[in-house]
Amino acid sequence: MKTILAILAAGTALVAVPAMAQGAPDDAGSTFTGPRVGAIIGYDKSKSGSSVDNDALRDRDQSIDGLLYGGDIGYDVPLGQNLRLGAEAELTGSTAKVNNAVNAASFNLGRVKAGRDIYAGARLGYVISPRTMLYVKGGYTNARYNLLGTDGTTNLNQRLDTDGYRVGAGAEMALSRNAYAKVEYRYSNYRRAEFDFNGQTPDSSRFRIDTDRHQVVVGAGVRF
Repeated sequence: MKTILAILAAGTALVAVPAMAQGAPDDAGSTFTGPRVGAIIGYDKSKSGSSVDNDALRDRDQSIDGLLYGGDIGYDVPLGQNLRLGAEAELTGSTAKVNNAVNAASFNLGRVKAGRDIYAGARLGYVISPRTMLYVKGGYTNARYNLLGTDGTTNLNQRLDTDGYRVGAGAEMALSRNAYAKVEYRYSNYRRAEFDFNGQTPDSSRFRIDTDRHQVVVGAGVRF
């Protein structure tokens, strides 16, 4: 965790120093609008939801964490002088995984590695200065978890596709008229899922799950 936070801090500093030299805008009404594209990196943790957490398995790992990485795009429009309404989409991957559990009771999903995550949603921001905007966000997320099961002789690989919602809050800083950086916390909850089998085997019917996901990310990008 400390190593990941150090990477995030160093990355933000490297982006900010050259961009600040270009000068930031001085009019709150002209910032944080238009199309944008960026990259994000951060800390990612998935765990069993509170309604299904199994206290009888405290000695087993019921969570996975790692490094989140990916990119996002968005478009923001002004609503008066200070309000901003935006749409955004995101595609990320994660290094989060668990290696010490083969029992499906652990983590409620079996042995797990986080796969790709697709997010689409909206955000509402308030510009508190020409350089800073605070915002809240929410939307739909579809996350994939790669599962490995074994009976000691036969391995079974399959994917779990999950649907849920994401909410979050953050701050975006205008580093120049076109460059920005941001820091953000997001919480996701997944309630529905299906198994995607390899080969000609049909996918499973959808079923209920309860999985929580917490992420803290930093990002940097450009506006056009």
